[in-house]
Amino acid sequence: MPAAVRFDQYGGIDVLEVVEVSRPVPGPAQVLVKVKAAGINPGEAKIRSGDLAARWPSTFPSGQGSDLAGIVAEAGQDAGGFAAGDEVIGFTDGRASHAEFVLVEAGNLVRRPANVPWEAAGALFVAGTTAYAAVRAVAAGPDDMLVVAGAAGGVGSIAVQLAASAGAAVIGLASEPNHQWLAGHRVIPVGYGAGAADRIRAASGGRVDAFIDTVGAGYVELALELGVRPERIDTIADFSAPAKYGVKLEGSSAAATAGVLAELAAMIDKGQLEIPIARVYPLSEVQAAFEDLEHGHTRGKIVLEP
Repeated sequence: MPAAVRFDQYGGIDVLEVVEVSRPVPGPAQVLVKVKAAGINPGEAKIRSGDLAARWPSTFPSGQGSDLAGIVAEAGQDAGGFAAGDEVIGFTDGRASHAEFVLVEAGNLVRRPANVPWEAAGALFVAGTTAYAAVRAVAAGPDDMLVVAGAAGGVGSIAVQLAASAGAAVIGLASEPNHQWLAGHRVIPVGYGAGAADRIRAASGGRVDAFIDTVGAGYVELALELGVRPERIDTIADFSAPAKYGVKLEGSSAAATAGVLAELAAMIDKGQLEIPIARVYPLSEVQAAFEDLEHGHTRGKIVLEP
């Protein structure tokens, strides 16, 4: 029987188990995907811990995971032309991608371009569409000076590249070990922590037009201190800031479409976008993968391989 991640109660990483489950059977408009890679995300850790229970409650036993890439094992009769053997990238809204086999709605899949590595494909959806939405939300473009907080993380590392591709000058707040990577991707690296506002002013020449916060913990306030207008600040981590300051809260749900996923995959295929992979863990080591994620300070994405 195939394996899947499950948890029966809210808690720490110790509630995560890998168990045997029945092999799913696709409905008419569904595809059964044999997973090659599945990314993990901070939101999944918060859902599992119960921190987001009021917003996104769990029904137990619960699976987890949205991102996936793999090979079609079976396809329903109305599955949009997908057939067994097709290589695909996609997402599920059923908290189920951390598994060997996943049922996916055909409309949530795109074909994997040849030059998109499996690890990048499997980690693309949540971070990629969140970054896409955030860059769009602040309207980053030519002549703009944009700051991204958490610039080397899963979302930030994609957002800085998308913004630079749109013509913006980009400052990336990140720890010093990530500065070389940022500089190699057309980003001005700046260290976070005490004095960040002064360092940003020095790097930007005193003008900041837009700000993307992927971290929370006071970065919206920092953006306002730098003089950024609220409508050009987007946070994906500070859920109280929109009501308090009038900033935006646009993440993956604002761009969660197969069309956006295909656009991002095409950029990777053409060498226009990199999805940095911090580490890859076997599915059996899901607890270690989330311990790594929750420790923080990883560059890019952590991926599970069933």
